[in-house]
Amino acid sequence: MLRKKLKLLSLIVPVYKQEKVIAQNLRSIVAELDTLGIDYEIIVVVDGYMDRSREEVSKVTSPHIVITGYATNHGKGYAVRFGMAKSHGDIIGFIDAGGDLKSEGISILLAHFNWYNADCIIGSKRHPASKVEYPFFRKVLSFGYQVLVKILFGLNIRDSQVGLKLYRRVVLEDVLPRLLVKEFAFDIEILSVAHRLGYTRIYEAPVELTFGGVSSITSKNFWNIIANVLWETLAVFYRLRILHYYDNVNKRKWLFDPELNFRINTG
Repeated sequence: MLRKKLKLLSLIVPVYKQEKVIAQNLRSIVAELDTLGIDYEIIVVVDGYMDRSREEVSKVTSPHIVITGYATNHGKGYAVRFGMAKSHGDIIGFIDAGGDLKSEGISILLAHFNWYNADCIIGSKRHPASKVEYPFFRKVLSFGYQVLVKILFGLNIRDSQVGLKLYRRVVLEDVLPRLLVKEFAFDIEILSVAHRLGYTRIYEAPVELTFGGVSSITSKNFWNIIANVLWETLAVFYRLRILHYYDNVNKRKWLFDPELNFRINTG
């Protein structure tokens, strides 16, 4: 258990075209959380009604599950933030829906959260205790990206992109209204802005990952995604280090978005 007793864990599950596996994977997540003896909510965000994912989620019976979403696909980062805005937990996290990540990793991240009294705990493929199976080519790309992240942002982490992370609520309340990225580089935007604002207790935890679950990434869009991630990452660096855009939330114009339930930047 956490040193300060955990009142509620909120776990966001972003879903995009996962009709074949989402019900099974969601049942696995529920089973894992039920073993922990904590209060929790699972907020499933269907990122675009593109298939039968929402109907499949509805087949999973649990009082802890909240189903939400929207008709048009906006990207994983948008979906995670959408769910976070609707959460009530004092620790808030997310896990990818595709099934590559074992749900047992949630309890491991919670244990590390307690151990380090962390602001953020991130799952890491490069943690010494991680068990990972994924193609060599992706390992090379992942390593190269993390070298770039280290150079640009100076974060003392070895892997920023695994789809399993936990954050202290106070961190997200400070960070989320400042963010812009809606897709794949939102991980590094959250972490770099949190670190910039003084939330430096960011640590890694081991995960078990087997590449091969159902994914929205295909061979056709793979290189486009890589290019977009790099572009978004450089844009975050420019806003963070050159413009100092994220430093003072009160200097920018705000609009309350009733759909997202939090303020988004308009200027």
